[in-house]
Parts: sequence; C-alpha cells; structure tokens
Amino acid sequence: MPHTDGAKKTVYHRKGFGLKDQVQVELKKVYESDLIAELRQNGNMLTKNGITVRLAQAFGFCWGVDRAVSMAYETRKHFPDKNIWITNEIIHNPVVNKNLREMGINFISCDAQGRKDFAPIGNGDVVILPAFGASVAEMQLIEEKGCEIVDTTCPWVSRVWGRVAKYEQGDFTAVIHGKPNHEETIATSSRAKNYLIVRNLDEAKWVADYILNGQNDPSAEQEFVSRFAQSTSPGFSPSRHLERIGVANQTTMLKGETEQIGKLFENTMLAKYGPTHLQEHFLSPGDTICDATQERQDAMLEMVAEKLDFIIVIGGFNSSNTGHLQEIAEHRGFKSYHIDGPGCIGPGNTIAFKPLDSEGANESDLSRQDCFLPDGPVTIGITAGASTPDQVVAEVLQKLFALAAERKQAIH
Repeated sequence: MPHTDGAKKTVYHRKGFGLKDQVQVELKKVYESDLIAELRQNGNMLTKNGITVRLAQAFGFCWGVDRAVSMAYETRKHFPDKNIWITNEIIHNPVVNKNLREMGINFISCDAQGRKDFAPIGNGDVVILPAFGASVAEMQLIEEKGCEIVDTTCPWVSRVWGRVAKYEQGDFTAVIHGKPNHEETIATSSRAKNYLIVRNLDEAKWVADYILNGQNDPSAEQEFVSRFAQSTSPGFSPSRHLERIGVANQTTMLKGETEQIGKLFENTMLAKYGPTHLQEHFLSPGDTICDATQERQDAMLEMVAEKLDFIIVIGGFNSSNTGHLQEIAEHRGFKSYHIDGPGCIGPGNTIAFKPLDSEGANESDLSRQDCFLPDGPVTIGITAGASTPDQVVAEVLQKLFALAAERKQAIH
C-alpha cells in the first residue's frame, strides 16, 4: 500500500507495485548476459584470441541498483498514461538512463551551475527519487506540486540519514566523508543542521589540525572558511561548530578511508578534551559503507594481488564507487582504464578513458591512448561499478576479443 506524508497527503510508493515478475523478462533481456553467466561458472576467467580476462569475484549491479531500476520499470507499467519524472539519473549508468528515456520517462534538466529546473513538473505527475535519494528541499518542492512519489532511495543511504538526524538531535555537527557535488552527499547534508564535507583523509587531517591548533587564530579561521566554502552548511562557524562532531559518509566511498577519518577525529577530540569528556564531543560513525560497495572493493583488492598486464574498470564516468575501484588499481601500481562501455574501445587499437583524478564526465574530458593492447598474450583484469549491467561488461569483452582477432589476422 502507498504511504502518505505531509499536509497535502503526498502519496509515496516505497515498495514498488507488485509488478516485478512482469518487468523481469525485459530486465533480463536488456541487462543480463549469457557470456557473463558462463564466465562465472568458469571461475571468472576466459582466454580467447590471445587475451585472458579475469573478472573480479564481485562486480556490477548491486541489490540497491537492481531494486531502483526495477521500481522505475514498474512505475512506467503502473502509470502508462501519466507524466513520469526522475529528479536525477536513476543510477550512474548511461545505458540504463538511456533506456528509461526511451520508455518516456523524463529527466529533470540542469543548468550550467547544476541547478535543477522543476518547473515542467505538473500537478498529479509522478516523480521518481533515484537510488541516491533527494534533498529535503527537492522533496518539499515536489510535495507542494501535488505529485505522487516513487522513492527508490537505497536503504544504505537512508541509514546514513538516520545517523545524521541523530547527530542533529544531540547538537553535533555532521562531518561527512564524501564529494560535495555528488547527489547522495547533497541529499545527506540537507538533513543536517550543521555539516562539513571532507573529500578525503588529507582534508580531514587539515580540519583536525585546525581543531587542535587553529580555533583561536582568526587567520586560520578565515583560511578554513575560504577552503571549505562549498562544503559547509550556511553560517558555518568552525570555531563553534567543530566543538561537537560526528562522522558520516557517502556510502560509496573507500571504507578504509572512512574508517581512518573516523579514527582521526576520535583521536583529535580525545587529545583536545580528554577521555572523560570524549563522548560529549565525538560520536562514533559506525559502519555505513554499503555492503555491495565493500564487496566490490574487497574483490578488487583480491584481483590486484594477481599478475595482470592492466585493468579495465567499467562504469559511468560520474559513478563514485566505480572511481574508487580504479583508485585501488592505481594505488597498487596497475595501469588502469575507467571506461563507461564498449564505445570507448576503438577504432583500431585505441581506448578513451577517464583519468583517475579527472573531475569531468564528458567526452571532451577523456584521455586517449593508442596501442593500448600490447603484442602477444595479455592478461586483463576486469571489474565494474555497482551501477553497471552484466550486458555492458559482456559487450566490452566482446569488443576486446574482436580487436585481438583483428590484430591476429593482420599479423598473419
């Protein structure tokens, strides 16, 4: 049964419409692959045309992504004649989002500054909230328009929101390990009265040093405000709002780094306030990294222990969890290529890929390498982010095998 919230009795659908069996045939046809199923049965390894591919033990679609995509397909079937909108990409995968557009599902457009235009949404339209969730302000705006809402927010994301709400109840500032412009972090921070977003351990160390040494230094505070201008809540005062903190995270970050950041701030507050008053100034973050994200990171760590010539990481260019898989490869000394699908390979022996530290997600931001496939036998590690369908992985493998066959013919 749908759930209603708010004065206008907005209808929320959070469990689909009981139509999963009806959409399952189409989902399998579009997103699953016989080749990948065969590989899984063969120990995730296949050799063909001089190329050996080794698939990570865990990769691709996770439960939360599968749930979100399935609910979007169910929504179209349940509301065949209604205008349906998605507040953002349902997940960070171009194939999935393209398929939804072809089904007549509309995507909210954004301007150059990333501001969303909700004006086209009409009273009575249906709005799908993506797996990353939506900000409080967005949800209020949609409710005011009298829309029905299909909420596909991943339960792991909702779990973080619960932790942030707990911090606010105790007047703690939420220090969020995440990317300030990522939809999930935007949604999470909107649920905190006071927040600070740190991208990585280096930024966290800078904040920790400020807490210990800079809170009585006006110049240090000015530097703080300038440095984190786009990463703090309105009216944020570092000297006041960093006295009581709790750590939260974007669920797709590197688990080890989130743990390091949590321990860093625990030790910082311990050094500043002493063990007797630690609980008054610091709340432990707990474990809020998505299980599927962790499984894929663990599988990547296993794969980089093998002998590989290079690694291909497949996923949307704006996918956080995919980028962190590439980060693991690069930090272990492997050449890696982050591609979003088979279109990045070719023509000829070329590959277009997103460099690890690149912020851009457009074709113009990609790097290109000729002769990326070396002569002779080659072993390639393959993994994919949690938003990548098996079919896309299979198409990449087929492209690689075809390229190897062409080179083999050219030699002979």
